Amino acid sequence: MVLEGNPEVGSPRTSDLQHLENQGSCVLSSPGEDAQPGEEPIKYGELIVLGYNGCLASGDKGRRRSRLALSRRPHANGVKPDVMHHISTPLALSNRGQHSISYTLSRSHSVIVEYTHDSDTDMFQIGRSTENMIDFVVTDTSPGGGAAEGPSAQSTISRYACRILCDRRPPYTSRIYAAGFDASSNIFLGERAAKWRTPDGLMDGLTTNGVLVMHPAGGFSEDSAPGVWREISVCGNVYTLRDSRSAQQRGKLVVNESNVLQDGSLIDLCGATLLWRTPAGLLRAPTLKQLEAQRQEANAARPQCPVGLSTLAFPSPARGRTAPDKQQPWVYVRCGHVHGYHGWGCRRERGPQQRECPLCRLVGPYVPLWLGQEAGLCLDPGPPSHAFAPCGHVCSEKTARYWAQTPLPHGTHAFHAACPFCGAWLTGEHGCVRLIFQGPLD
Repeated sequence: MVLEGNPEVGSPRTSDLQHLENQGSCVLSSPGEDAQPGEEPIKYGELIVLGYNGCLASGDKGRRRSRLALSRRPHANGVKPDVMHHISTPLALSNRGQHSISYTLSRSHSVIVEYTHDSDTDMFQIGRSTENMIDFVVTDTSPGGGAAEGPSAQSTISRYACRILCDRRPPYTSRIYAAGFDASSNIFLGERAAKWRTPDGLMDGLTTNGVLVMHPAGGFSEDSAPGVWREISVCGNVYTLRDSRSAQQRGKLVVNESNVLQDGSLIDLCGATLLWRTPAGLLRAPTLKQLEAQRQEANAARPQCPVGLSTLAFPSPARGRTAPDKQQPWVYVRCGHVHGYHGWGCRRERGPQQRECPLCRLVGPYVPLWLGQEAGLCLDPGPPSHAFAPCGHVCSEKTARYWAQTPLPHGTHAFHAACPFCGAWLTGEHGCVRLIFQGPLD
């Protein structure tokens, strides 16, 4: 084995290279910078998995949950590039405590970049693996809500999908990188992985199915618009998308964009999509108390079924989504007319779920209405006036219109707009519909 150390070579990111210094293998946080006993730790942001509406079907447990807050650790665990080695065999360094990224160029040539401790950052790892080094365990989300389960459900999410590094000092910037370190503190890119030498002699690469990121235009607010999907490399650089998800040829480098997460950034792991919310952004989102007050206000208006004349009411979220309640509102998703449940108007010649609205005669799906309960997915605290088609999840107009025009990655190269609360693909011209309630006759 031939080792050729170069202490000036590491990751392609200039911001990382500016901090390369000769340091020990472990440097603890500076005294006094951590939260004092009894104080809430600094929160960097929260990750929300799309498609679960506030809680996993089996319940949030430990690192397996639908939402995770990333907070400043008691001691920094971040790493940064230090030394690059050229070796003659494709073996990783044997020191399990030494973080490294291995690039196998051929059977007789590998490049290993060693990483050293960074006392200025905290690292959080996300992936399918349940090993201890993974902070947030994520599994595939199937369209329509819920996780893909069973022996036949083959996951497309990497065991070590990505990592997020957060600055421990203001403004607490968070950056995302493809791939996470395994139990041996190594990231291994084999011969078939997309990797390359950069013009300045450094190394970079992509994971098999890639990590895609989309930053919303105008932030995650009432004036937001979807941005452009990009791919993030192992070293945090931004590229245009490949022709297909696992293609060998990388996209073009986007020099004017970065891997810094913004409020509302979407992270797709090829099987699950995560939403990043900043603490400042969450202050603008509705709270669970506000969502409950909106439910009670809607019920207090005593909406009625225009045909059966029965009073309708949204059920309490404490009941969970099992079977529709007797007073549950139902909607014809093509027109938005809200009714109570009834069994007439079937048009089976057009499909098993097709019904004819008795008010306007439009034919389409007829589904129960469910209030969106994951507050972090909402752009504003507006009233629940719109429903996604065809699932029937209810939220504010601006929230519905934003998600209806946001394409989410699916498969190797497809994109579909989906309900953020259950993951169902949206249908119809607009993907959502304004709800038309009838008030009480008295």
